[in-house]
Amino acid sequence: MKKLLLILLCSFALRVSAQVPAKTIVIAGMVADSVTNKPIGFATIALIDATTKKPVKSTLTKDDGTFKINGLAPKPYTISFICVGYQTKQQAVTGTDDFMANTRLAPSNSQLKEVAVTAVKPLMKQEVDRLSYDVQADPESKAITALDMMRKVPLLSVDASDEIKLRGSGSYKILLNGKESALMARSPSDILKAMPASNIVKIEVITSPPAKYEAEGLAGIINIITVKNGAQGYNGSVNSNYNTVNGYRFNLNTTVKQGKFGLNFFTGYQKRPEMAAPFDNTTSFTQSKTSLYQFGDRVNGNHNYYTNAELSYEIDTLNLIAGTVNYFDNAGIQGADQYTRLFNAANAPAAFYSDISNGNGGGKGIDAGINYQLGFKHNKNQLLTASYKYSNADNNQFNDVLTTQPGQANYRQYNSSGAKEYTTQLDYIHPLKVLTFEAGGKMILRNNFSNFNKDTLSNTGYHTDPKQTNNFTYHQNVYALYNSYTLKFTQWVVKGGLRFERTNIDANFATSAGGVFSQYYINVVPSISAQRVINNVSSVNFGFTQRIQRPNINQLNPFTNQANPLYISVGNPNLRPAVNNNFELSYGSSRKGSVNLSASYSFANNTIENVSSVSGNVTTQSFANVGKKKQLGLDANINYPFTNRLNVNVNAEVLHIWLEGAYNGQLYKNKGYQGHMFTYVGYRFDKGYRAGLNLDFDSRYVLLQGIDNYWLGGGANVSKDLFKGKGNIGIMIRNPFKRFIQLDYLTRTNDFTTMANNYMLFRMAGINFNYRFGKLNSEIKKNQRGINNDDTSGGGRN
Repeated sequence: MKKLLLILLCSFALRVSAQVPAKTIVIAGMVADSVTNKPIGFATIALIDATTKKPVKSTLTKDDGTFKINGLAPKPYTISFICVGYQTKQQAVTGTDDFMANTRLAPSNSQLKEVAVTAVKPLMKQEVDRLSYDVQADPESKAITALDMMRKVPLLSVDASDEIKLRGSGSYKILLNGKESALMARSPSDILKAMPASNIVKIEVITSPPAKYEAEGLAGIINIITVKNGAQGYNGSVNSNYNTVNGYRFNLNTTVKQGKFGLNFFTGYQKRPEMAAPFDNTTSFTQSKTSLYQFGDRVNGNHNYYTNAELSYEIDTLNLIAGTVNYFDNAGIQGADQYTRLFNAANAPAAFYSDISNGNGGGKGIDAGINYQLGFKHNKNQLLTASYKYSNADNNQFNDVLTTQPGQANYRQYNSSGAKEYTTQLDYIHPLKVLTFEAGGKMILRNNFSNFNKDTLSNTGYHTDPKQTNNFTYHQNVYALYNSYTLKFTQWVVKGGLRFERTNIDANFATSAGGVFSQYYINVVPSISAQRVINNVSSVNFGFTQRIQRPNINQLNPFTNQANPLYISVGNPNLRPAVNNNFELSYGSSRKGSVNLSASYSFANNTIENVSSVSGNVTTQSFANVGKKKQLGLDANINYPFTNRLNVNVNAEVLHIWLEGAYNGQLYKNKGYQGHMFTYVGYRFDKGYRAGLNLDFDSRYVLLQGIDNYWLGGGANVSKDLFKGKGNIGIMIRNPFKRFIQLDYLTRTNDFTTMANNYMLFRMAGINFNYRFGKLNSEIKKNQRGINNDDTSGGGRN
């Protein structure tokens, strides 16, 4: 593989260096206000190939309104003149000779909706309550996965374990096209690794969610908008990829529009081969002065299949019916050969034995929904929407453990868990001249379950252990009403609202040992956000909202996972929700490239934290409402075009965390800094060649009982456009200098100290191919409101 990559890289370099300079033309000019005749600075000048309709180059006008684009091939172009507050204008260019494009833009009479904070086709947009990253405007989207694209999005980061974090937190909700999806319900990282970035139009980070969204997710909401270029006819794309760590994947995305019917559809598959990596754990027990050392190898492999379909039917100009279906299927195997050494108080060996565990697990899920949207003749933006959705997800896990530990028998574990969900929703939106009124209601009925048992080997075979066998059911019903208002002026946008939620919970076990409990709670959740536009190219935003962290089924599940008999994990069915208060102040500008700076502060009591305890020499990891957390943060995202060919992207964050909580009679306090930085440098050569370098750093995170790992990685990629821009092929390499990365986790209490080292395959090389096909002429009409159940905890490293 190393030789193949070297040959390919050399081939690219030789082809680039061997290019013969060709005749080029220059397009220059000036942009001015059609009323005042004053020059317009920082207007976007976008150049489009008149034949292929693909973007070629773009730039910003200077303070005096002038611009100049060099090095253009002599052929027809279309120039677009774009500036916030003005009507967009286009001009045709024959392209046979140099061209002077002087134009005047007319002020726009429409109310301001959003502010673009980047040049060219905007990569970032700052709206009153969210930031959005235009994935289609990023040339690298043709060659990387959706998960890799997440690293470039403001406020987001991805750690070495491929866990996504929003402002350093794993408590968020991921939506797909504004709706909760089965695809993202179990393991979003696995799906996003299998999905090409070219499948996505944009990624929204909603840090001050308005009242129409559920109040769950302490840090906010991540909304992934997929490609939907619906029109008369059809189009689509195919994408295939192979890399040495994640195996191969394939994706098909297509859109069909015929008359009043429209269909958006994508599907994909990924298979990761079985691979082994070493690990070791060391635990020192304070009271007994004893310790244990465990080491070995873990093996895992998996496959992921996913599909999404959205169908719409336009009854007439005022009535629309839309339906959606999502399905996923993932499965994998897990196994470990582990060896354990026990040491007495004198640090002398006391015992040595081995455990062999083999297991498998996976899940399937489906959700289907239907939306009816009614428009009104006197105001096309006045809408009434009724929605219904059904979701069903099942997970299964099996562990088979063979041990030589004295006094311990071999055993098998089974766990079947899942959730069914029924949602009904009504939304109404009424826009006036400067005021938009929204109101609605929702009912969510959830039925979660977990059926588990443990079979222990005896002389007569395997027999069920009644102490480790039970059926757990957890019913959660959420009833909500919301009302919000949006005021839009020339330079101000203000949005505020209030959401009322009542949650009823009933949980019980099949046997009396687990107990039964029932409760309800009420939350009144305010939200407010405001945006002030400055000189049409900058904006200042402020937001405040409360968010609720409800536990999900993985955190509630009382199944005790004993795949490693000395380090077990179990959920806590007694978890309660927590409320977080978020404040945010941000600034965005596109005067030179794009800059977005954001400061935030949040505080919460009774948050759900990962906690550990010991009994004998067995460590148990679980969850508890013990956290009192404060967080102060600064985020920066910079996209700077040094030249028309060279572009640099920096996405960075630094946080200061204060954590405090009591567990098992002990008070824990921890504080410190944490953060991340992702940088990408891209260069565009002639004839469709592109090259890029990236560097990624993620610091140690502050935990209630310790800290976790940090990591530093980087890579390079080279790509080439094919078939007149419809296709693209690329190669990449990541972290070429280390085969494994060591991820260490420190847990410290008054009773024990544990250092766990897990090794993950780090070096990666791969090849990617993408091809677009078809032609479309008009857009599919889609419903503007729908169900988004974003009210359960997203999990994650924190």
